[in-house]
Amino acid sequence: MTTLTLSNVTKTFGDMRALDAVGFTVAAGERVALIGHNGAGKSTLMKILLGLIQATAGDIEVCGAAPGSDAARQHVAYLPENAAFHSALTGLETLRMYLRLRGESPDQAMSLLDRVGLADAAKRRIGTYSKGMRQRVGLAQALIGHPRLLVLDEPTSGLDPVSRRDFYTMLDDLAAEGAAILLSSHALTEVEARTDRIVILSRGKLVADDTLVGLRRRAALPIRLQIRARPGEADAVAAELAGGRQNGVTVDLTCTPEDKLLRLGQIAGLGALVEDVDVVPPSLEDIYSHFSRVSADGDRQ
Repeated sequence: MTTLTLSNVTKTFGDMRALDAVGFTVAAGERVALIGHNGAGKSTLMKILLGLIQATAGDIEVCGAAPGSDAARQHVAYLPENAAFHSALTGLETLRMYLRLRGESPDQAMSLLDRVGLADAAKRRIGTYSKGMRQRVGLAQALIGHPRLLVLDEPTSGLDPVSRRDFYTMLDDLAAEGAAILLSSHALTEVEARTDRIVILSRGKLVADDTLVGLRRRAALPIRLQIRARPGEADAVAAELAGGRQNGVTVDLTCTPEDKLLRLGQIAGLGALVEDVDVVPPSLEDIYSHFSRVSADGDRQ
Protein backbone atom coordinates (compact mmCIF):
# COMPACT_ATOMS: atom_id res chain seq x y z
CA MET A 1 0.00 0.00 0.00
CA THR A 2 1.35 3.43 -0.98
CA THR A 3 1.65 5.82 1.97
CA LEU A 4 3.12 8.83 0.17
CA THR A 5 2.57 9.84 -3.46
CA LEU A 6 4.01 12.85 -5.25
CA SER A 7 3.28 13.68 -8.89
CA ASN A 8 4.78 16.62 -10.82
CA VAL A 9 5.33 18.62 -7.64
CA THR A 10 6.66 22.07 -8.45
CA LYS A 11 7.50 24.94 -6.11
CA THR A 12 8.56 28.42 -7.16
CA PHE A 13 9.66 31.39 -5.09
CA GLY A 14 9.35 34.33 -7.44
CA ASP A 15 11.62 33.54 -10.39
CA MET A 16 13.39 30.70 -8.56
CA ARG A 17 12.18 27.16 -9.18
CA ALA A 18 13.01 25.22 -5.99
CA LEU A 19 11.27 22.03 -7.18
CA ASP A 20 10.61 21.08 -10.78
CA ALA A 21 8.01 18.38 -11.51
CA VAL A 22 9.21 15.99 -8.78
CA GLY A 23 7.39 12.69 -8.44
CA PHE A 24 7.95 9.48 -6.47
CA THR A 25 6.20 7.20 -3.97
CA VAL A 26 6.95 5.66 -0.58
CA ALA A 27 5.13 2.44 0.27
CA ALA A 28 4.21 1.08 3.69
CA GLY A 29 7.25 -0.61 5.22
CA GLU A 30 9.64 1.04 2.76
CA ARG A 31 12.74 3.03 3.76
CA VAL A 32 13.55 5.69 1.17
CA ALA A 33 16.60 7.95 1.31
CA LEU A 34 16.28 11.47 -0.08
CA ILE A 35 19.71 12.83 -0.96
CA GLY A 36 21.03 15.93 -2.69
CA HIS A 37 23.40 18.84 -2.28
CA ASN A 38 22.52 21.87 -0.16
CA GLY A 39 19.89 23.80 -2.09
CA ALA A 40 18.75 20.75 -4.07
CA GLY A 41 15.18 21.12 -2.76
CA LYS A 42 15.07 18.51 0.01
CA SER A 43 13.97 20.86 2.79
CA THR A 44 11.39 22.53 0.55
CA LEU A 45 9.97 19.13 -0.34
CA MET A 46 9.72 18.09 3.31
CA LYS A 47 7.96 21.33 4.24
CA ILE A 48 5.42 20.68 1.50
CA LEU A 49 4.83 17.11 2.71
CA LEU A 50 4.26 18.38 6.24
CA GLY A 51 1.82 21.06 5.06
CA LEU A 52 4.05 23.92 6.23
CA ILE A 53 4.10 25.45 2.74
CA GLN A 54 2.02 24.75 -0.36
CA ALA A 55 3.27 23.45 -3.67
CA THR A 56 2.88 25.73 -6.67
CA ALA A 57 1.69 22.82 -8.78
CA GLY A 58 1.38 19.04 -8.68
CA ASP A 59 -0.48 16.41 -6.69
CA ILE A 60 0.44 15.05 -3.25
CA GLU A 61 -1.24 12.41 -1.09
CA VAL A 62 -0.03 11.77 2.46
CA CYS A 63 -1.69 8.69 3.93
CA GLY A 64 -4.58 9.24 1.52
CA ALA A 65 -5.09 12.88 2.53
CA ALA A 66 -3.87 16.35 1.63
CA PRO A 67 -0.59 17.38 3.28
CA GLY A 68 -1.16 19.40 6.42
CA SER A 69 -4.77 18.28 6.81
CA ASP A 70 -5.99 16.88 10.12
CA ALA A 71 -6.22 13.42 8.56
CA ALA A 72 -2.59 13.58 7.37
CA ARG A 73 -1.24 15.03 10.63
CA GLN A 74 -2.69 12.12 12.60
CA HIS A 75 -0.43 9.69 10.74
CA VAL A 76 2.75 11.69 10.09
CA ALA A 77 5.76 12.25 12.37
CA TYR A 78 8.67 14.59 11.74
CA LEU A 79 12.17 14.71 13.20
CA PRO A 80 14.25 17.80 12.29
CA GLU A 81 18.03 17.92 12.13
CA ASN A 82 18.28 19.89 15.37
CA ALA A 83 15.55 18.87 17.79
CA ALA A 84 14.96 21.59 20.41
CA PHE A 85 13.10 21.25 23.73
CA HIS A 86 12.67 23.35 26.86
CA SER A 87 15.93 23.03 28.76
CA ALA A 88 14.27 23.20 32.21
CA LEU A 89 12.06 20.14 31.63
CA THR A 90 13.25 16.58 32.11
CA GLY A 91 13.07 14.07 29.30
CA LEU A 92 10.17 12.37 31.06
CA GLU A 93 8.24 15.63 31.54
CA THR A 94 8.79 16.53 27.89
CA LEU A 95 7.45 13.23 26.58
CA ARG A 96 4.47 13.31 28.93
CA MET A 97 3.60 16.79 27.67
CA TYR A 98 3.76 15.76 24.00
CA LEU A 99 1.73 12.63 24.68
CA ARG A 100 -1.04 14.77 26.23
CA LEU A 101 -0.93 17.14 23.23
CA ARG A 102 -1.45 14.15 20.93
CA GLY A 103 -4.31 12.82 23.05
CA GLU A 104 -2.28 9.81 24.16
CA SER A 105 -1.74 8.45 27.66
CA PRO A 106 1.27 10.11 29.35
CA ASP A 107 2.00 6.74 30.95
CA GLN A 108 3.70 5.75 27.67
CA ALA A 109 6.51 8.27 28.21
CA MET A 110 8.95 5.97 30.00
CA SER A 111 8.54 3.14 27.50
CA LEU A 112 9.22 5.55 24.62
CA LEU A 113 12.34 6.89 26.33
CA ASP A 114 13.48 3.34 27.02
CA ARG A 115 13.02 2.48 23.34
CA VAL A 116 15.45 5.24 22.33
CA GLY A 117 17.93 4.43 25.10
CA LEU A 118 17.15 7.31 27.46
CA ALA A 119 15.47 5.53 30.37
CA ASP A 120 18.44 6.19 32.66
CA ALA A 121 18.37 9.93 31.83
CA ALA A 122 14.57 10.30 31.92
CA LYS A 123 14.54 12.44 35.08
CA ARG A 124 17.45 14.68 34.09
CA ARG A 125 16.80 18.15 32.72
CA ILE A 126 17.13 18.36 28.94
CA GLY A 127 19.51 21.29 29.44
CA THR A 128 22.08 18.72 30.61
CA TYR A 129 21.59 16.48 27.53
CA SER A 130 24.10 16.24 24.71
CA LYS A 131 22.98 16.98 21.15
CA GLY A 132 22.72 13.25 20.47
CA MET A 133 20.52 12.76 23.51
CA ARG A 134 18.23 15.60 22.43
CA GLN A 135 17.99 13.94 19.03
CA ARG A 136 16.84 10.75 20.75
CA VAL A 137 14.15 12.71 22.60
CA GLY A 138 13.03 13.96 19.19
CA LEU A 139 12.83 10.43 17.89
CA ALA A 140 10.83 9.34 20.94
CA GLN A 141 8.43 12.22 20.27
CA ALA A 142 8.17 11.19 16.60
CA LEU A 143 7.14 7.67 17.63
CA ILE A 144 4.06 8.89 19.54
CA GLY A 145 0.86 7.49 18.09
CA HIS A 146 2.46 4.80 15.88
CA PRO A 147 2.86 7.04 12.78
CA ARG A 148 2.34 5.55 9.33
CA LEU A 149 4.87 7.96 7.77
CA LEU A 150 8.08 9.21 9.36
CA VAL A 151 9.81 12.20 7.74
CA LEU A 152 13.36 12.40 9.10
CA ASP A 153 15.75 15.26 8.29
CA GLU A 154 19.39 14.38 9.06
CA PRO A 155 18.17 12.23 11.98
CA THR A 156 21.58 10.89 13.04
CA SER A 157 23.16 14.33 13.39
CA GLY A 158 25.10 14.39 16.66
CA LEU A 159 24.87 10.64 17.31
CA ASP A 160 27.95 8.54 17.98
CA PRO A 161 28.57 5.43 15.83
CA VAL A 162 26.91 3.02 18.30
CA SER A 163 23.86 5.29 18.64
CA ARG A 164 23.64 5.56 14.85
CA ARG A 165 23.62 1.79 14.55
CA ASP A 166 20.91 1.55 17.20
CA PHE A 167 18.91 4.27 15.45
CA TYR A 168 18.87 2.40 12.15
CA THR A 169 17.93 -0.80 13.96
CA MET A 170 14.88 1.07 15.31
CA LEU A 171 14.05 2.22 11.77
CA ASP A 172 14.28 -1.38 10.60
CA ASP A 173 11.82 -2.41 13.31
CA LEU A 174 9.42 0.42 12.44
CA ALA A 175 9.52 -0.48 8.76
CA ALA A 176 8.87 -4.14 9.64
CA GLU A 177 5.78 -2.94 11.52
CA GLY A 178 4.55 -1.18 8.35
CA ALA A 179 5.75 2.40 8.77
CA ALA A 180 6.88 4.26 5.65
CA ILE A 181 10.12 6.17 6.16
CA LEU A 182 11.46 9.12 4.14
CA LEU A 183 14.94 9.99 5.36
CA SER A 184 17.12 12.91 4.24
CA SER A 185 20.82 12.53 4.98
CA HIS A 186 24.29 13.61 3.90
CA ALA A 187 25.78 10.52 5.56
CA LEU A 188 25.76 8.49 2.35
CA THR A 189 27.64 5.50 3.75
CA GLU A 190 24.85 5.06 6.32
CA VAL A 191 21.89 5.21 3.96
CA GLU A 192 23.70 3.06 1.41
CA ALA A 193 23.34 0.01 3.64
CA ARG A 194 20.12 0.77 5.51
CA THR A 195 17.53 1.95 2.97
CA ASP A 196 15.47 0.19 0.32
CA ARG A 197 15.43 2.91 -2.33
CA ILE A 198 17.29 6.13 -3.07
CA VAL A 199 15.82 9.35 -4.51
CA ILE A 200 18.37 11.90 -5.75
CA LEU A 201 17.50 15.57 -6.18
CA SER A 202 19.71 18.02 -8.04
CA ARG A 203 18.78 21.67 -8.58
CA GLY A 204 15.18 20.93 -7.76
CA LYS A 205 14.85 18.07 -10.22
CA LEU A 206 14.53 14.36 -9.54
CA VAL A 207 17.51 12.83 -11.35
CA ALA A 208 17.31 9.26 -10.00
CA ASP A 209 14.88 7.01 -8.14
CA ASP A 210 15.87 3.37 -7.77
CA THR A 211 17.43 0.74 -5.56
CA LEU A 212 21.20 0.92 -5.07
CA VAL A 213 21.60 -2.06 -7.40
CA GLY A 214 19.46 -0.34 -10.02
CA LEU A 215 21.38 2.92 -9.70
CA ARG A 216 24.69 1.10 -10.12
CA ARG A 217 23.37 -0.59 -13.24
CA ARG A 218 22.17 2.70 -14.72
CA ALA A 219 25.34 4.61 -13.86
CA ALA A 220 27.58 1.85 -15.27
CA LEU A 221 30.57 3.21 -13.35
CA PRO A 222 33.85 1.29 -13.27
CA ILE A 223 34.28 -1.52 -10.75
CA ARG A 224 37.53 -1.91 -8.81
CA LEU A 225 39.18 -5.28 -8.40
CA GLN A 226 41.82 -5.51 -5.68
CA ILE A 227 43.97 -8.61 -6.08
CA ARG A 228 46.17 -9.77 -3.24
CA ALA A 229 49.11 -11.63 -4.74
CA ARG A 230 51.20 -14.29 -3.07
CA PRO A 231 54.37 -12.88 -1.46
CA GLY A 232 56.86 -11.99 -4.16
CA GLU A 233 54.35 -12.45 -7.01
CA ALA A 234 52.79 -8.97 -7.24
CA ASP A 235 54.90 -7.95 -10.23
CA ALA A 236 53.98 -11.12 -12.12
CA VAL A 237 50.26 -10.67 -11.37
CA ALA A 238 50.38 -6.99 -12.41
CA ALA A 239 52.10 -7.93 -15.66
CA GLU A 240 49.63 -10.70 -16.48
CA LEU A 241 46.58 -8.48 -15.79
CA ALA A 242 48.00 -5.13 -16.96
CA GLY A 243 47.15 -3.77 -13.53
CA GLY A 244 48.78 -1.24 -11.24
CA ARG A 245 50.71 -2.05 -8.07
CA GLN A 246 49.14 -0.47 -4.98
CA ASN A 247 51.72 -1.73 -2.47
CA GLY A 248 53.96 -4.72 -2.05
CA VAL A 249 51.27 -7.37 -2.49
CA THR A 250 48.15 -5.69 -3.95
CA VAL A 251 47.31 -5.14 -7.61
CA ASP A 252 44.53 -2.73 -8.59
CA LEU A 253 42.32 -3.10 -11.66
CA THR A 254 39.25 -1.25 -12.91
CA CYS A 255 36.77 -2.65 -15.36
CA THR A 256 33.30 -2.02 -16.70
CA PRO A 257 30.39 -3.96 -15.16
CA GLU A 258 30.13 -5.96 -18.39
CA ASP A 259 33.78 -7.05 -18.16
CA LYS A 260 33.71 -8.02 -14.48
CA LEU A 261 33.17 -11.75 -15.00
CA LEU A 262 35.79 -11.86 -17.75
CA ARG A 263 38.34 -10.20 -15.52
CA LEU A 264 37.50 -12.47 -12.58
CA GLY A 265 38.05 -15.43 -14.88
CA GLN A 266 41.48 -14.10 -15.84
CA ILE A 267 42.34 -13.66 -12.17
CA ALA A 268 41.20 -17.19 -11.35
CA GLY A 269 43.38 -18.46 -14.21
CA LEU A 270 46.47 -17.23 -12.38
CA GLY A 271 45.95 -19.95 -9.80
CA ALA A 272 48.60 -20.04 -7.09
CA LEU A 273 49.87 -16.53 -7.92
CA VAL A 274 46.73 -15.06 -6.33
CA GLU A 275 45.87 -15.23 -2.64
CA ASP A 276 42.56 -13.29 -2.63
CA VAL A 277 40.46 -10.79 -4.58
CA ASP A 278 38.02 -8.11 -3.49
CA VAL A 279 35.33 -6.68 -5.77
CA VAL A 280 34.63 -3.02 -4.87
CA PRO A 281 31.49 -1.68 -6.57
CA PRO A 282 30.86 2.07 -6.93
CA SER A 283 29.77 3.62 -3.63
CA LEU A 284 26.62 5.66 -3.20
CA GLU A 285 28.85 8.74 -3.08
CA ASP A 286 30.23 7.83 -6.53
CA ILE A 287 26.71 7.26 -7.86
CA TYR A 288 25.41 10.51 -6.38
CA SER A 289 28.29 12.45 -7.96
CA HIS A 290 27.58 10.78 -11.31
CA PHE A 291 23.87 11.64 -11.45
CA SER A 292 24.45 15.16 -10.13
CA ARG A 293 27.09 15.74 -12.81
CA VAL A 294 24.84 14.36 -15.54
CA SER A 295 22.06 16.70 -14.41
CA ALA A 296 24.39 19.70 -14.38
CA ASP A 297 25.70 18.86 -17.86
CA GLY A 298 22.16 18.55 -19.11
CA ASP A 299 21.26 21.95 -17.68
CA ARG A 300 24.24 23.53 -19.42
CA GLN A 301 23.20 21.95 -22.69
